[in-house]
Order: sequence, then C-alpha cells, then structure tokens
Amino acid sequence: MLVDSHCHLQDSQFESDRDEVLDRARQAGVSAFVVIGTDLESSWRAVDLADSHSDVYAAVGVHPHDAKDLDDRTLGALERLADSPKVVAIGEIGLDYYRKLSPPEAQMDAFHRQLDLARRLSLPVVIHSRQADGETYDVLASYEERALPDWPKDRPLGVMHCFAGDLMLALRYIQIGFMISIPGTCTYPKAGRIAAVAGGIPLRWMAVETDAPYLPPQPHRGLRNEPAYLPDTVARIAELRGDSVQTVAERTALATAWLFGLGDIAGAELLPQSEDVK
Repeated sequence: MLVDSHCHLQDSQFESDRDEVLDRARQAGVSAFVVIGTDLESSWRAVDLADSHSDVYAAVGVHPHDAKDLDDRTLGALERLADSPKVVAIGEIGLDYYRKLSPPEAQMDAFHRQLDLARRLSLPVVIHSRQADGETYDVLASYEERALPDWPKDRPLGVMHCFAGDLMLALRYIQIGFMISIPGTCTYPKAGRIAAVAGGIPLRWMAVETDAPYLPPQPHRGLRNEPAYLPDTVARIAELRGDSVQTVAERTALATAWLFGLGDIAGAELLPQSEDVK
C-alpha cells in the first residue's frame, strides 16, 4: 500500500500516456494519487482528472511562481473548484525566493490569502518553500495559532512538500502540526540532509511523493518521473531507518490518508495525534 502524496499527472508531459502511467503505478502498488495544482488551469485539470478516477484526488492552488496573478476572481474560482468532493487540499502554495518569478510581496500576499481560504474550508495545505525557510516557518507558526481553534481534531494542518530543510527544521514543523513529505531526492548520492530527515522523523508524520514529472529517484535519473517509481524512494527510506519496506509503505500511506481524509484507502484508520510512531 503506497500513496503518492504529490504529483502533477495533469501535466502535458503525460498527455500521450496518462492512463498507462496510472496503470503502471497501480501495478507497482500505488493505491492513491494526490494531483497538485499550481495555477487555476492546472487546478481545474487536477480536479477533472480526479473526477475520472476513483483513486485520484486533487489539490487546488496557486504556486508562488504565479502569485502575481492571484486576484479576487482567481481566488473565487479556486474556492468553487474546492467544492468538489475529490479536492482534499489547497496547494501548492508558499514562498519561492530562489527564482522569484513573482515579487516577494506578491508571494506573501497570495500565501496569506490561500491560507485563509484553506482555514475557511477546513482543508489542509500543501506548502512549497524554497530559500525561504525562516519566512515560511514564521507564516505557518502564526497560521497554526489562527487555525487550530476551529480545526478538525487530530488532523494535521498540512504538509511540507518536497522538504529540503534539515532535521531540526523538520521537527519544528511537526511541532506546529505539519507533516514532512520525502521526495525521490533522498536516493541521490549527495543527499545527506534529506536522508537525515527521512531517517529521523516519526513515520506518523511522514508522507512520500514523486513530484512527477520532476525529481526522479536515482535509478531513473534523466527520465520523466512517474508514480510507478515511488517504491524506489520508499525502499531508500526503509534502508535509512532500518525498517522494512512494508512498514514504511503502510505507515506513510496511513499518515497521508489521515492528512487528506482519504477514508477509502484500504485499511486506513485515522491515527490519533498523540501516537509517536518511529
């Protein structure tokens, strides 16, 4: 049992063989896919794909690269999309001060507005943060204080997508109610920091992802990434932790089902927040 907590199967790179990509992943043991929006169009395509497959779910949101384009009309359209029962999160949203394709002030405004939308809808958030660790953490720590009084009991506030920080930062995010998503980069030869995170946080707070079509694991470097490659990431995490592959697969699947409310994942039981599974 595996769940790809973050992929972009609506991307044009999958236009010619999307159904085959899904079938290969299912044969590899992936039981659910969360397809993530990055702007209004990709969010709409994510919902459309989710509506067509029982094991596909969607997140809708505007990526920090496109934050300059988030206006009232776009935010309203995202809210209407989020009415779909297949929408399980708002994202990916956050801050990217590496490329700065949108001005930092526009990114911060879009970040806050979409967090407010998620809080109103009681949906978790999928967070993108690149070269903005301090700013992102401060925003989310403040968000925790606003969101928790009305938040569903024993549910995380969101997940740090494609986490690239150190173990200490990961543990700080866990303390304020955010899961950590481990991507295929943990399989790379010079991946010491993310390897330490994968080996050091409780499985109870871990998700796994492909970010397909991006960031393929080491055995598939140079190729288009796809969810069928998720077992390579899980196998590396198991090696780093000294756990069985089955344990990592099942516990991360359950944790992701708990995060996104995927009650139809086989055997999924929402885990109590106090449980500290390593």
